[in-house]
Amino acid sequence: MISLILKISGAWLAVILAGMPLYVSIGLASLAFLWWGGFPITVLPQKMAGSMNSFPIVAAPLFILMGNILAAAKITDRIVVFAGAVIGWVRGGYAHASILTSMIFAGMVGSAVADAAGSGAIEIRAMRNAGYKPETAAAITAAAATIGPIIPPSLPMVIYGVTADVSIGRLFIGGLIPGILMGLSLVIMVSLVARREGMGRKPFEGFRAVGRAFLGSFFALMTPVLLLGGMFSGVFTPTEAAAAACIYALILGFFVYRTLEWKQIPGILIETAETTGLVTVLVMAAGALGWCMSISRLPQTAAPWIVSTISSPIVFLLMANALLLVVGCFMEALAALLILIPILVPAAISYGIDPVQFGVIMILNLILGTIHPPIGVVLFVVTRIADVSFETMSRAILPWLIPLLVVLLAITLWPPLTLWLPQLLLGK
Repeated sequence: MISLILKISGAWLAVILAGMPLYVSIGLASLAFLWWGGFPITVLPQKMAGSMNSFPIVAAPLFILMGNILAAAKITDRIVVFAGAVIGWVRGGYAHASILTSMIFAGMVGSAVADAAGSGAIEIRAMRNAGYKPETAAAITAAAATIGPIIPPSLPMVIYGVTADVSIGRLFIGGLIPGILMGLSLVIMVSLVARREGMGRKPFEGFRAVGRAFLGSFFALMTPVLLLGGMFSGVFTPTEAAAAACIYALILGFFVYRTLEWKQIPGILIETAETTGLVTVLVMAAGALGWCMSISRLPQTAAPWIVSTISSPIVFLLMANALLLVVGCFMEALAALLILIPILVPAAISYGIDPVQFGVIMILNLILGTIHPPIGVVLFVVTRIADVSFETMSRAILPWLIPLLVVLLAITLWPPLTLWLPQLLLGK
């Protein structure tokens, strides 16, 4: 069985390189396994449908819908104004404000692409007007966007939690400290290069201006508080939190800020349905392939083999980091999660590594791939916004990967960075 699935996996990779859509290639690999393995073909639709039979996965389309509502209602504009008022007056202030905006926005949408697309245009324009190099402005925005899937809510964390059978609430809380550290590391990086890059500052407009900006964005800033406060207090589950956040976003758009119109709703729903469809078909196809792997006993065989080959948990984590960083450069994060979780998570558990810590490590590794060539979907987004070449962006982003890799190394070597807060709030 293992030799069969390894052969099919090789053929599957060849099909991907030939340009076939990922979900189609995964589905064909599962079909080939069933056909050559002598299983009934009817198992395929059953396993695909079964992979969606999970209450927590309902959170995925709801978080996508919330992000689209917030973007359509231009909530980001108010957050950018507030961040600029708070920190825009220091050297490199526009860059600092961009990072702060991404940290706040991360607590709303949980997506690197949504962060880059939602607030990126405003942030890059402000930095360019302040005299920043276009590629520097775009690189800072792209690097800050990676915070989105780490600070809750997070779509990748929902997918990881469902697939690995790990508490989504613990994953959300476990991402808070690493997400804050990512923001602080980028702030330190800006401080180190601000003078060399000729980053200017704007005059401090006074505490009254900060107060006005805070009041103007108060209800938008309360979105993460609503989500996290509701989950921590037990008022609602992470899935129910997504529904509550959607309702709150609609209230903000229609009644508080009045920046959302009814005619926009059909477009928001269509965009949400399209994105949800892409996520759903990936989850269904990967669920079928995961069942094939389970039947072949590949994960059950791979985990003990890895454990017997690598004696130290630290060495395993460092090897997993290297693998995930390479995979993230070539494969979309959600697809990579769905494929690698059945293999790597059992091995991590065998080493005594907490699946919450390993989940945050996996997600951060794969998200860094979104700002690294050759795929780098976030790089493509900011490249279009900043109107610079992809080659220029690929060079400009490299220094900004360093502080993020330092944070990755820190959460790899020191588990309390991801486990202390969940244990404090939810118990062991």
